[in-house]
Amino acid sequence: MEISIDNYFNKRYTLFKWRSNTSTLNKTVMALFMACITGILAQLVLPLPWTPVPVTGQTFAVLIAGIFLGRKWGGLSQMFYVGIGVAGVPWFAGMTGGVNMLLGATGGYLIGFVLAAFFIGYFADRYVKARNFLPILALMLFANFIIIYVPGLAVLSAWTQLATGVQPNIWNLLIMGVLPFLAGDLVKIGSAAALTKVVAPKEPFNGGEMDVE
Repeated sequence: MEISIDNYFNKRYTLFKWRSNTSTLNKTVMALFMACITGILAQLVLPLPWTPVPVTGQTFAVLIAGIFLGRKWGGLSQMFYVGIGVAGVPWFAGMTGGVNMLLGATGGYLIGFVLAAFFIGYFADRYVKARNFLPILALMLFANFIIIYVPGLAVLSAWTQLATGVQPNIWNLLIMGVLPFLAGDLVKIGSAAALTKVVAPKEPFNGGEMDVE
């Protein structure tokens, strides 16, 4: 079989066009599979002694969900992940699950995962140029540090106040919920952006979800 750049580009285009135009059943299966990938990466855990929020690998799956599945199904994959975990399947970080996780210290981050996947998927589907490295890197930085962290820190603040009776200040919140994760987040974001550059087609689709600008 001939291997060439043109062949690679054609295969890439064909695969993503198929994922946009395939049946609802196939899209549901792919979304559930991405939820499973998120659950697997969530088990890459590094607990930190000074915060109830561990370092995990799941945000990488969140960032690429919208790339591989599009805005609707990428977001739904994370809704499946959160919903199935809340129902009791122990695939949140550290093999945990149950509704108490959504109401606990990390519940806001779980909400942010869903929103971030929808956000990344929207821009990747809608704008061809957003699939290049620098634009998607900027979008992923925003998704990670604003869309995921803002609800994450809001819930963490409320949980800390309920657990300790003390409202944490901004600096304490940053120490617990942001600063320990910066290096790891930047690695995951850079890796996800590089993967997008490689696998996402740079041509517009005629029909389907991935439309021209």
